[in-house]
Amino acid sequence: MLLLLEFIKFFLYSILIVVISKYILVTVLRKLSVSLKLKAKTVGNIAGIATSMPEFLSVSFASVAGLISTSIYNILSSNIINFIQYIFSIGLNKNSKVLANNAIRIDLIMVIITIILPIIIVMLNIEANLKIIPIFVLLFLLFYKINANAHKLYLKKQEQQELEKIEKEGRFIKGKKEIIFKYSIYLIITGICLFIIGNLLSSSLEKLCTHFKIPEIIMGIGLGFITSIPELITFIESQKHHKKQNNEIGVVEATNNLLTSNTLNLFVIQTFGIILYKL
Repeated sequence: MLLLLEFIKFFLYSILIVVISKYILVTVLRKLSVSLKLKAKTVGNIAGIATSMPEFLSVSFASVAGLISTSIYNILSSNIINFIQYIFSIGLNKNSKVLANNAIRIDLIMVIITIILPIIIVMLNIEANLKIIPIFVLLFLLFYKINANAHKLYLKKQEQQELEKIEKEGRFIKGKKEIIFKYSIYLIITGICLFIIGNLLSSSLEKLCTHFKIPEIIMGIGLGFITSIPELITFIESQKHHKKQNNEIGVVEATNNLLTSNTLNLFVIQTFGIILYKL
């Protein structure tokens, strides 16, 4: 009975994190991005940060609870699932031809690397310690630089057309300062809610793993599935949002969402997890 109750709690807390991330956090960031008339690449980066919030919370709380293996399997499963969901969204929106663009191909190669690296860490049983953090930081900076240069080189024409469109539409929005202030308050409140629920999720996760002897690999993979749902939604929505204007722009946004999410998961969020675990 106690096991069933903890599973119900775990499920409800996980669903709450996903619902808040999707319907509040991601939505608010999308509206803020549209209000400021940001480029699709930038919007994709922001969406990637937003959709990585569940991973950040689950990995942080699992690490604090001493369940570092759970956090590693969470990141690995999340990155794999993100990539599968991205491919599914491309097929669903019939945008597979756009993948021929060299900038997108380079981004996807880096995405695959974010999957291969944690697999190597797990297979070789590499200890998650502070020595690995500088490598993660350097790789994160390298990936960021490669992404920026690839877009300048292979998407220069598309980004110029997008900039011209933005300039033509104009950047003035009535009450823009009020909009930014309002959305910022929403984000702060959302962050507090996610923190509280994440703490409850951590407590439930710790009980399931320690008291009921559930393997960390199972819990980590389960968390990976749950925390990857917001990415699927943003992948599909980004392509639908730009479908009437330019399919390629929608794919660029979805691809940057994927790359940002996966690199943050592995290089930044896992780094925080290791630090918290060691502390």
